[in-house]
Amino acid sequence: MDMKPEVGQPDAGPWQAQSLKGLVRRLLPAAGQRPDRPWIVAVDGRSGSGKTTLVDRLLAQVPDSAAVHTDDVAWHLSFFDWADELRAGVLEPLLKGEAIYYRPPGWVARERPGAIALPAGRPVVWVEGSGSSRQALSDLIDRSIWVQCDNLEARRRLLARDGQEEGDLHREWEEQEIPFLLEDRPWERATVIVAGRPTLQHDPKTQVVTAQPTPACTEIT
Repeated sequence: MDMKPEVGQPDAGPWQAQSLKGLVRRLLPAAGQRPDRPWIVAVDGRSGSGKTTLVDRLLAQVPDSAAVHTDDVAWHLSFFDWADELRAGVLEPLLKGEAIYYRPPGWVARERPGAIALPAGRPVVWVEGSGSSRQALSDLIDRSIWVQCDNLEARRRLLARDGQEEGDLHREWEEQEIPFLLEDRPWERATVIVAGRPTLQHDPKTQVVTAQPTPACTEIT
C-alpha cells in the first residue's frame, strides 16, 4: 500500500482494514460514557485529507455524539493561531460538563449570526480540523486520529470542493499548514492513523483502513 506522501506525513504500519465499530472501540474505553463530561477526540490531518467525511461516519456510528469544526472557531482569524479560543470557548467548558454556546471573535467582529452550540450530556465530541490535536491542547484531548493523505490528492480535493478561483487561498493556507504540522508533529501523539485515500481492499460502507503511529520514524522528505 503506497502511503508515502509528498511532504509532511508520518511513517506508519502495518495497514489493515478495520470496522468503524472497531475503530470506536480503539478510541473509547470499554467503560463507555463518562458520568460527568464527554470524551473529546480530535480528528486531525491535512486540509482535504478526508477528516470531515470520517467525522460524519463517526457521528453516525456513535449515537448522540457531536462535532466541533476548528474552521468555525478560526473563522476570520489567523489560519492556526486559534488554540486559546478553542481552549476557552469549547474544550474547557466541555471538560466541566457544561453546555457550549460560543461566539468566536471573528463571528462577533463580523456580526455572523448564531454560535457554536452543544448541549451538555453528549457522550463524545469529535473536534475536527487541521491542528485540532496540537501539542498546546493535548492536556484537554482524550484521544486523537491522524487522517493521512498524500498532498497532491489533498490539493485536488480542495480545488474540486472550492473551485479553481480559490487556488491562491489554498496556496497561502498550505504555506502555513505544512510548517505548522512539521513543527507540531501531531501524528506522533495520535491514538490511531486512518488512511484518507486507502488503496487496501476494504468495505467503504462499514470499514476504514488504519495503522498504528510509528513515533520514532517520522523523517519528513
